[in-house]
Formats: sequence, C-alpha cells, structure tokens
Amino acid sequence: MADVAKEAGVSHQTVSRVLNDHPNVRADTRARVEEAIIRLGYRRNLVARALVTKRSRTLGVVSFDTTLYGPASTMYGIEQAARSAGYFVSIVSLKSIDAAGVRDAIDYLAEQGVDGVVVVAPQRSAARALENLPSGMPAVAVEGTHDADVAVVCIDQVEGARLATRHLLRLGHETVWHVSGPPDWLESEGRVRGWRAALEEAGRDVPGPLAGDWSPRAGYEAGKSLARMDGVTAVFAANDQMALGVLRALSEAGVRVPDQISVVGFDDIPESEFFSPPLTTVRQDFGVVGRHCIEVLLRQIDTGPTAYERLVVRPVFVVRSSTAPTR
Repeated sequence: MADVAKEAGVSHQTVSRVLNDHPNVRADTRARVEEAIIRLGYRRNLVARALVTKRSRTLGVVSFDTTLYGPASTMYGIEQAARSAGYFVSIVSLKSIDAAGVRDAIDYLAEQGVDGVVVVAPQRSAARALENLPSGMPAVAVEGTHDADVAVVCIDQVEGARLATRHLLRLGHETVWHVSGPPDWLESEGRVRGWRAALEEAGRDVPGPLAGDWSPRAGYEAGKSLARMDGVTAVFAANDQMALGVLRALSEAGVRVPDQISVVGFDDIPESEFFSPPLTTVRQDFGVVGRHCIEVLLRQIDTGPTAYERLVVRPVFVVRSSTAPTR
C-alpha cells in the first residue's frame, strides 16, 4: 500500500479509502490511485482485477471452537480449496454458536466486501441464522438444515451411523449401545437416527443413548456406566474422542476390548489407529467437503445465489481391532 501511495502522490489512508470504495475521495485522486495500482507488481494485479470485476477475491468463513476435530478439519479443507481457486479467506471464529452471533459475523464479512460466505453450522442455533442472509449474498452451509433457503454441503451422518451399527450386528451382537453427542448438534442427531434405524430395521432392542459432549471425559463417564451393566457387548460412540474415554473406562474396569465388548467410533482422527486397541471407526473426508463448498460457492458467485440444494458426501467405514464377533 505504501508503494501505491508513493506512486500516486497520496497518503496510504487515501489508498485505503480507494480500495474500500469510500465515497469521500475526489474523482481525479481516485483515478491517480487506480492508475498507480495498475502500474505496480504482482499484488497490484489482484487489486486491479478487483477494481475491474468489482470482486474482492476474498471468501468469508464463519466458524467456532476449532479445537474440535470436525470443525477444525472442515476449516482446513475450505481454506485449502479456496487458495487453490485463487481466493483469500477471511475467517470469523466465534466462541459460541448462537443465531445472533452468526448473523453479526455474516454482516461483518458482508461489510468487508467478501464475494461469498461459508458458514460452518453444525448446530441448529447456527443454522437458524442462515434464514436471513444479506440480499444477494452467495452462501454455503457446512451441515445445516432444510429450514434455510441456502446451499448445504454435508457428510451423511445417518449413513455413517448405520454402517457402524450394522457392522456390530453382523458380528453377532444382540444390540448396540450408543454414546451420543450434544443434542443441539445436527451431526449428533443424524448419528442417533442412523443408529436407531439400523437397530429397528434388524428388529433389535434400542437401549437409551448415554448423552455426551464430544469429550474423552464424557466417554469415560459413559464407559464406567457401561462396564457396570449386564449384557453390554457392543458400543458405538458418536466420535473418536468419546470412544477413547470409553476404552479407558473399560480397561480400568477389567473389561477386555474387543473380547468382551466391541467399540466403534466416528471421525477417524489421526490418533485413532494408535488407540489400544486400534479403533474401528467411520471416516469423514473433510477435504472433499471443503472442495465441494468452494465449488458451490464459486458457482453462485458467477451465476447468482440459487435455491436450496444439498450435496452429501458419503462416509467410509474403517475396520481395525476394537471390534470382534460376540462370544
């Protein structure tokens, strides 16, 4: 920016006002700055292109709590796909998800002139914020519901849970206990639905799920309860971190996995193959999710926002050593 200011004979504040299309800039000054931008090096090419196309080559992303594996991996996939397409990414990370916070974040990004927005919306409270987007704003939600008229890219959580539950039933287990995620999470809801549907389709009893919060501690507490119950031979945890807690609790109780109880997780975090025993789990391809998000968003930027569409990515079941036929 300093080079542009020197070339045009103006202050860097004036350059900033021109780049942000501020109205309080004289026409001849604006022209000098734009000409200076066009005369300068690589960086000016991006800015000059924005001046001509009226596009910022920047995409906004609203996310939160990126210490969780799923949102963090999704963010990485989106950033990589955006950069590969030649776009910058402006990220707003929220401490907690609520409709007002998400709306404020979207409004902030719109004011910054982003060309479109991706909202990582795994909770209903976040998804509700998508019902009132700024007019004409291209937008994609990762997860999300049918309630908002916005494109959604998601992994088939129901199918992933079906794969996990059916695997355990095929091994001869009479039923499968479930350690669920938080109730407001769409992923958690989908996994509960898939688990329950697989049991009901097989004519098996459906035990009450043990509620968790995605953490190893929650899995550990659920595992202690399961170890005290009679007749438990198979457990499906809604994510690998809770499965880790279940494994720890069962080990402390002297319950052998998979000899006495089989355990399945969900996510296939990098550490899952090094659990003891290595964890059977459901793999989510967040790289594919990121690419699809950017593809859909760029199409909207080119042609305008479209009516509701839903692009679903299938999960992959990964068999390791934490499951075995019942004895």
